[in-house]
Amino acid sequence: MIQNEREIRHEHVLEAVRQMMTAARTAPKGKGIDIIEIAMVTGEDIQRLSDEMLKLAAETGFKFILRDADNILSAEAIVILGTRQQVQGLNCAHCGFETCVEKPAEVPCAINSVDLGIAIGSACATASDLRLDTRVMFSAGMAAQRLGWLGESKSVMAIPVSASSKNPFFDRKPKEQPVK
Repeated sequence: MIQNEREIRHEHVLEAVRQMMTAARTAPKGKGIDIIEIAMVTGEDIQRLSDEMLKLAAETGFKFILRDADNILSAEAIVILGTRQQVQGLNCAHCGFETCVEKPAEVPCAINSVDLGIAIGSACATASDLRLDTRVMFSAGMAAQRLGWLGESKSVMAIPVSASSKNPFFDRKPKEQPVK
């Protein structure tokens, strides 16, 4: 049997994304409490995410979101990661308030954000080990959060993944208006 890499690349990327998701899940968590949510976006849902990003760009005026909305269409899959908000009760003051009781509900617990960052780093390190092209995008994560794809998760981030001869997520040119 002969298998051409071009014919099996997509399945390789999907398996690699599953490994990235496992790496994010097994990353260390503050107090050992797992509040990370992770999902894979593929197929038509990538277009749906891009469309939501175009809406977000129109609302905010941020032109880089236009670029990112076009850019994720080069992804074979996108990992989305977020954190449920749960005060860890450490009174560490990293959120800007002396105690967890003083912290307003709308201010995220800093430990939750750190946990998300470590999970993202673990996922990206796995992708790098597998020689995949990625970029962490808060713009795509924000659109995924607006779509409710990770339930009540806050601080959602996205990692588009590609296996191509050149990383499509770098050396990007800004967009002035949506490309259709």
